[in-house]
Amino acid sequence: MAESAFIRLGDVQMNIFAILNHMGVFFKEEPVRQLHAALEKAGYEVVYPVDDKDLIKMIEMNPRICGVLFDWDKYSLELCERISQINEKLPVHAFANEQSTLDISLTDLRLNVSFFEYALGMADDIAIKINQATEAYKDAIMPPFTKALFKYVEEGKYTFCTPGHMGGTAFQKSPAGSIFYDFYGPNTFKADVSISMPELGSLLDHSGPHKDAEEYIARTFNADSSYIVTNGTSTSNKIVGMYSAPAGSTVLIDRNCHKSLTHLMMMSDVTPIYFRPTRNAYGILGGIPQSEFSRDVIAEKVAKTPGATAPSYAVVTNSTYDGLLYNTQFIKESLDCKHIHFDSAWVPYTNFNPIYEGKCGMSGEAMPGKVFYETQSTHKLLAAFSQASMIHVKGDFDRESFNEAFMMHTSTSPQYGIVASTETAAAMMRGNTGKKLTQDSIDRAIRFRKEIKRLEAESDSWFFDVWQPENIDTTECWKLDPSDTWHGFKNMDDNHMYLDPIKVTLLTPGMNKEGELEESGIPASLVAKFLDERGIVVEKTGPYNLLFLFSIGIDKSKAMQLLRGLTEFKRGYDLNLTIKSFLPSLYNEDPSFYEGMRVQELAQAIHNLTKKYNLPELMYKAFDVLPEMKVTPHAAWQEELRGNVEEIKLEEMVGRVSANMILPYLPYVPLVLPGEMVTQESRPVLDFLEMLCEIGAHYPGFETDIHGLYQQKDGSYTVKVLKN
Repeated sequence: MAESAFIRLGDVQMNIFAILNHMGVFFKEEPVRQLHAALEKAGYEVVYPVDDKDLIKMIEMNPRICGVLFDWDKYSLELCERISQINEKLPVHAFANEQSTLDISLTDLRLNVSFFEYALGMADDIAIKINQATEAYKDAIMPPFTKALFKYVEEGKYTFCTPGHMGGTAFQKSPAGSIFYDFYGPNTFKADVSISMPELGSLLDHSGPHKDAEEYIARTFNADSSYIVTNGTSTSNKIVGMYSAPAGSTVLIDRNCHKSLTHLMMMSDVTPIYFRPTRNAYGILGGIPQSEFSRDVIAEKVAKTPGATAPSYAVVTNSTYDGLLYNTQFIKESLDCKHIHFDSAWVPYTNFNPIYEGKCGMSGEAMPGKVFYETQSTHKLLAAFSQASMIHVKGDFDRESFNEAFMMHTSTSPQYGIVASTETAAAMMRGNTGKKLTQDSIDRAIRFRKEIKRLEAESDSWFFDVWQPENIDTTECWKLDPSDTWHGFKNMDDNHMYLDPIKVTLLTPGMNKEGELEESGIPASLVAKFLDERGIVVEKTGPYNLLFLFSIGIDKSKAMQLLRGLTEFKRGYDLNLTIKSFLPSLYNEDPSFYEGMRVQELAQAIHNLTKKYNLPELMYKAFDVLPEMKVTPHAAWQEELRGNVEEIKLEEMVGRVSANMILPYLPYVPLVLPGEMVTQESRPVLDFLEMLCEIGAHYPGFETDIHGLYQQKDGSYTVKVLKN
């Protein structure tokens, strides 16, 4: 029994058993003492909470607890219910004596409680029953493919196929390889197996445990079908697009789309027309106005676009990078399109908390004549390895044709560790455990928001602000009300866009709530560099805003460390420390330039550049008028492959057709697409790029990574354009 009492793969174990002991009563205490000995013999670690509150906290904090035992006379049904609210599958056991009143209804039996009698000499039998319940618990919480993979690893088979490292053996034959092996540990390599193992099925054929995993995920995410993708949502987007938009068709794409959808349009000979989203003066990505989904507006776009026909495939980015979610039911009902794709890379958690109801792709029921797709980056904000992604589908579609697109973009040697982590991410979100994970994340983000507002109110000079409504006392996705000014978006539709509480955008001084630049300012890039020096990485940095993601992996200590970093920045800025002492890594970028410079001087100098370009007005104009499409992205890419391109200086770009997409990192949203020409009317796009380049040219370490621009030795930038 000792071998089967808990999962053990290397150092992985689930063998902690909690007993609430009834001290001081011999006929109760002695059976517990005997049971303790029997459980330890079976391989369990027995712990004793002080009281019921301590037990609840222990279950919340230690997911390796595999069972609980308490005295029924003292705690009874109420404790079972509290445990179930945290983890309804956790085995709960109770000691009861002959006089105990059970008083349990049929409804209460779902609470997963079993009873033992206080009796001497029964410890071994009780330990066997506890072990059976533990094994059933582990079997219930572990998803199918992961169980099959663990079983395969434990069997330790000898193989004469790929991968060549043979469970890590090859690494241990080399000094460099042995260091690599020791860093990752044996199970990483034992679980890296070939598709030649029939007992594990096939990801490409959706057979065996792989099929079970995808069906398990579909049930978890309220989808009709789900697919595991092991090379990121960039690939998931291409799979959906390649299936939904055959060559010669017209696609309707969110202009704030991820660059992977631009790559789709470069790969497939389709004609794009665009949804026109908004931005505010902060540069925060807004939503697509409701009018853009109407038949009349789409028909007008089609009529103005050479070669365009009625689109059958549409892509909406939900949520936006900055955490704005749509009323997806409105889009589903209003958009006259067969294939509606929600690129939800940044919100894989929305199915697991009621505040997101009606704001995600898999919400609600299927609709006749329409297919809904939701692509999610599991690794971004759930718990999975990098590149783990999912495709969810709701509605009738051709599974065989879809699978051809799936296989076209999927390796014939998928990393099974990524597959297992994707499935395990789904397992973690099931039931009350998943609800608690998302709720804890939301609560922590709201507490952090309130703490920032408290510190701002208490500050005698300046402090950071938060981009949010005035009242955040209710736990919800906060509506962007047309009558409010905090969000900074013009002509906002009612009941259309909502702010996700876990996407926290902090504002730095320099721009007021009306979108006007102030006399002095602190560029957010300066704060981001300070935080990075202290091991805190910002998700996205705008001119005067910083985005932080409060995922399920963020705990109180990380949130407190961020608060400390922000207060330390304020202290150093107010003291006007030198760059050398305040930002040593930045100083080392160019010591001669930064020698003697102080932080307030640097902040004001960058702020003056944004004033020179009148950033708020530039933001509105740069995204108000799109560059003009002269050829499709596919046609432009083909011309580049033929060599029919040349490089010109960035400032000479007006009137020339771009060969590449041009986009600043982050957030990977293209400003200019292949085949588009910047005109005098759309020149603000070029002005915006020139501003970013000028900041980088003037101040070492503040260069913006811009895809599609090529920096020359003299510091100037060039772009590739089609030859005339």
